[in-house]
Amino acid sequence: MNQINVLFVCLGNICRSPMAEGIFKDVVEREGLSKHFNIDSAGTSTYHIDKNPDSRAIDTCEKKGIILCHKGKEFKAVDLQNQQYILAMDKSNLENISKVFSTASYTAKVLLMRDFDEKFKGQDVPDPYYGGMDGFSDVFEMLERSSYELLHYIRSEHSI
Repeated sequence: MNQINVLFVCLGNICRSPMAEGIFKDVVEREGLSKHFNIDSAGTSTYHIDKNPDSRAIDTCEKKGIILCHKGKEFKAVDLQNQQYILAMDKSNLENISKVFSTASYTAKVLLMRDFDEKFKGQDVPDPYYGGMDGFSDVFEMLERSSYELLHYIRSEHSI
């Protein structure tokens, strides 16, 4: 069976999307499904290419037993062909992705991350970059809730 490719996307790829990548990997691993997935993240800007995640994102995840091993990279048109699921952290990044896929052929399902957060469908995962640690903790909780629902959705689509 081919692996299911999942890509999380935010603006700079140092806060929300690497957190989502790490959390989703953890959820998938807990369910014993790691062999079925290739999970990554990217940013729609080039601000933080090859940079580590924000130290507050790293600290927040480490407190929950999740180690973030990621270097910032840019979302590219080829991702629309290589990924099966692309999860935007907010409507602004969904719009940025839409600009790319308006000129590219693609097979990926492009979705908003919080569409998998039962009580908050359609809302953004707020960018915690300019705030304090509480913002990172709040984002962690949102991403964790959404990750379980996302996995349930993908499992139902792929019978795994």
